Amino acid sequence: MAVITPTSVRALLAEHALRPRRALGQHFLNDANTARRVVRLADLEPGARVLEIGPGLGALTVPLADAGARVVALELDERLVGVLQETLAGHGDVTVLAGDAATVDLSFLTAAPWACVSNLPYNVATPVVLRLLEDAPAVTRLLVMTQREVGERLAAEPGSRAYGAVSVKVAYFAAARVVGSVPRSVFVPTPRVDSVLVRLDRHDRPPVAVPSPGALFALVRAGFAHRRQMLRRALRPELGTRTEATLRAAGIAPSARAESLTLDDWARLARSTDRSP
Repeated sequence: MAVITPTSVRALLAEHALRPRRALGQHFLNDANTARRVVRLADLEPGARVLEIGPGLGALTVPLADAGARVVALELDERLVGVLQETLAGHGDVTVLAGDAATVDLSFLTAAPWACVSNLPYNVATPVVLRLLEDAPAVTRLLVMTQREVGERLAAEPGSRAYGAVSVKVAYFAAARVVGSVPRSVFVPTPRVDSVLVRLDRHDRPPVAVPSPGALFALVRAGFAHRRQMLRRALRPELGTRTEATLRAAGIAPSARAESLTLDDWARLARSTDRSP
């Protein structure tokens, strides 16, 4: 597949009697310009170690390898592993692994830095990004293609419509921003939604101090569980009768809603909770 086009992608699928699996969220990239754009935005040095999740037919893997990256391509669909090995023959340093990014042992991601550059299956994008941030500290940079709604949520700022518990958790680990849009026309089959490219750069250390990240994230989840509720009510299942006093001790109005709180606000609340009797 030297030239990536809708015709070449469909021909490769037909040659191997393959059909995209909706259950796996498979939408194969069919545009060489988009693939080159992704590689350019990833800003990789020659020899960079790259994890690609969901390589599919190799449309992004080939330009990554040709740019000098050392790629580990992790593919869940075992039907595609042999196709990938055939497609990638002669294209640099690429290792194809069969496995599920949600459960695979990530211990091979050692000795930072690694980058994750991936066209993520729509149905697993958020949990996969969060797992890498939490469990793979050697991955210091991510450039991922996701459904627009998901990508905007990963990078959302306080007060925006997309801002939620995922946004806060991402902000604890990394600086995230949307760096480009991707039309639905560059995929086979054509999805019903557009995509975006999100870049995440891991913080050297978390930007806030909290007694326990797990306790912080539990508060955030509780606060956003009913996002239209005031925090005095939304956090009651987590804080009980201490709710209003704890909010006031953190300098947060009990009438505030979760979507208005910054990461700093949530961290102050977590520290106040830890000091509460």
